[in-house]
Amino acid sequence: MLAQHQPALVLDYLQRCETDGVALTLPTATSKLSAAAYLALLARAAKATASPDTAFMLGQQMLPGHFGAASHALLHAQTLREALQLLVDWQAILCPLLRPRLSDEGSVAVLYWMDCYGAPSQLPFLVEMHMTAVTAMCRWLSGQRVPWRYCFNRASPRHIEQHTVHLGPELRFNCQLDAMLIEPGWLDQPWPRGNAMAVKLAFGQLRDAQSTPSLSSALYDYLLAHIRCVPTLESTAAAFGVSVATFKRHLARHGTHFQAELDQVRTHVALQLFHTHGYDNEATARHLGFHDANNFRRSFKRWTGLTPSLLREGLA
Repeated sequence: MLAQHQPALVLDYLQRCETDGVALTLPTATSKLSAAAYLALLARAAKATASPDTAFMLGQQMLPGHFGAASHALLHAQTLREALQLLVDWQAILCPLLRPRLSDEGSVAVLYWMDCYGAPSQLPFLVEMHMTAVTAMCRWLSGQRVPWRYCFNRASPRHIEQHTVHLGPELRFNCQLDAMLIEPGWLDQPWPRGNAMAVKLAFGQLRDAQSTPSLSSALYDYLLAHIRCVPTLESTAAAFGVSVATFKRHLARHGTHFQAELDQVRTHVALQLFHTHGYDNEATARHLGFHDANNFRRSFKRWTGLTPSLLREGLA
């Protein structure tokens, strides 16, 4: 269940756009809205506006937001690193539909965006909205344009003018992930609005809040932690304390299945090993528990549609 503040921002945007046909009234300020209802509202908003900039405009007003202590801490973050870590730690409050993951990979820092609720048809819209939110927030709180680079797990749209206006020129499509990249030197530059005491006080209030990850997020964490042990459906279901049949039903409600989730984690780990550590096929195959490089190569092409060598060339 999600707080209603972000859906309320969507309705406010639609009213300002003078759109018709979106008749969803949110209840009181303390009420909750399901993820499915929020996703449905965004789908109807996109249809009602019929504009390529809707996701970007919604993202512009999304963060830091008006979500109590979490937004207060974000507003007074002292550095980009602290702001991104707040976003990761309090995702359920600040960006409930996508889960960000921050990885400092030496030569580059990467903010990955992961689907939380199994909405593949809306993922491009959600990614554009959340990337714009972080970009706009960083520009405001740092007082300058932060030179992000953007990777999209989709084909390039026919027109990318809105991407360029709201995100900048550093755009790459047909990637195997949705991510924002930044040079590590930007992570620890002081921000003019930074206030350590304000962040500390907000943390005190946030400790009393509860944040439960979605099933897909929890599963990703589990698979990532056990990826070298070659996790199976049976062992994973047991770790989550349910039968295999029940686990399958839960995943189906999220629009996914175990093999798809495992393949996604394996793909992300392989990409990180290729890009950050310079692993070849043999080393990556061993890391992921494959018996030989040929088996890994065939599996990787099934996951991504590309051979590892072609993908490494693209990353370079």
